[in-house]
Amino acid sequence: MTIHSQEQLEGLQHAGRTVAEVLRRMAEAIEPGMRTDELDALGERWLAEAGAEPAPRLTYGFPGATCISVGEEIAHGIPGARVLRAGDMVNIDVSARVGGYFADTGASTVVPPDSTLKRRVRHATRAALDAALAEVRAGARLNRIGHAIERVARSSGLRIVRNLCSHGVGAALHEEPTEITGYHEPRDRRLMRAGQVFTIEPFLSTKAREAVDTGDGWTLAGPAGSVTAQYEHTLVVGRHGPIVVTDLGWVH
Repeated sequence: MTIHSQEQLEGLQHAGRTVAEVLRRMAEAIEPGMRTDELDALGERWLAEAGAEPAPRLTYGFPGATCISVGEEIAHGIPGARVLRAGDMVNIDVSARVGGYFADTGASTVVPPDSTLKRRVRHATRAALDAALAEVRAGARLNRIGHAIERVARSSGLRIVRNLCSHGVGAALHEEPTEITGYHEPRDRRLMRAGQVFTIEPFLSTKAREAVDTGDGWTLAGPAGSVTAQYEHTLVVGRHGPIVVTDLGWVH
C-alpha cells in the first residue's frame, strides 16, 4: 500500500495503535501456568472490543486470533494447550484489519525469571530493528534494511533467520514489497518510495539460520536449545525517515 492522503494515514495509524495495544496487554497478561490458547483468547477479545478482525484468520484461515510461539518455536505458533512455564521465551505476533487497514506488530518477552542470554538476544533484536528503522527514507535502497540488521547481528554474535522476511502491508496482510530480507541482498535494487507501507521484523537467534516447519502446517521452529527473538513494526516511508504506526511500548 502507498499512502496518498491524511485520511489514509490516520486510518493506518489507528490500526497500528490497536494492534500495538493488544500486544502490550497480552504481554502484560502472561504468567506461569497459563495456556497459550488462554492468552490468545484474551487477545481475540481485546481485538473484537476495538472493532478489529484478526488478520491471520481472515487472510489464511489460521487457527487462532494471534500467533504465539514459545521456546524453540520462532513464528506462526498455534495457540493451544501448551502451558507457559517460568523462563519460557514467548513471541506474540498481533495483526489485524481495522477500518479497512491492516497493521502488524510483534515482540518477544520472557515468563519470569529472565536470563542473561535471553535478555541479550532480545536486546540485540530490538537494536537491529532500531538500526533498520534509521535507514528508512524515500529514495534509499530497500536492501539497506537487511544491511543494518546484518550489521547488528554480526556485532552481537547472533544468526539471522534468513527465510523469514519483512513485507508490505496496509491494504492486505502481505503485499508488495515482498521479500524484504533480514540480511544484505546486493541484488535487490528496489528503492523505498514516499508513502510506501511495510513492516520491519528482524529475527535473531543463537543457533537458527532457518525456521523449519514443525509438521502442523503453521509453526516454524529452530534447532533444539536455540533462543530466537523477533520484534516488528509497521511503518510508512517518509521523505526524511519512517512514520512508525505501531508502538511496542514496554515489551522487552
